[in-house]
Amino acid sequence: MSALIACLVLIAAVAPAYGKDYTVGDSSGWSSGVDYTTWAKGKTFNVGDNLVFQYSAMHTVAEVSSADYSACSTSNSIQSYSDQNTKIALTAPGTRYFVCGTPGHCSGGMKLAVTVAAATTPAASPPEAPSTTPAAPGTETPPDQTTTPSTPAAPTTTGSTSGAAGGSGIVMGLSAGAAALVGVALMG
Repeated sequence: MSALIACLVLIAAVAPAYGKDYTVGDSSGWSSGVDYTTWAKGKTFNVGDNLVFQYSAMHTVAEVSSADYSACSTSNSIQSYSDQNTKIALTAPGTRYFVCGTPGHCSGGMKLAVTVAAATTPAASPPEAPSTTPAAPGTETPPDQTTTPSTPAAPTTTGSTSGAAGGSGIVMGLSAGAAALVGVALMG
């Protein structure tokens, strides 16, 4: 039994963290007539996530600079794709810009800008220590009321995702749990 637990713990501990896959345009894909600004609104794109562009042969995906995005120009593309199923990894924080390279499509709205957030987990602040200075005789005041800081709610993400959703927090939690179970298995 302990060998089985140890194997399960090992598998959980080494499971890689995957970001989310966002299918651009959801079921409409990368096509004319989709408002990609509205599609991206409210979504949080993080380092480690992927954009999946699914499109017909009449479209392309070009990653461009901010200036070329505004001008709908693909003459200085950073990268161009035409494979009809393009998966682009979001590897660094910042804004990324994508346009369709077919003439007239970008100016018709077939363009997407996404802001990628850093993949960091905020650290919790330690609570302040109570004052240990004694009051002078006769000047005692009632003790301060202490409030427990609220814990922020876990972030939620909307939109179409596929694949294993995860993150460093989940992996760290699994790793800590795995380490604890290995310790218990070795003791038992």
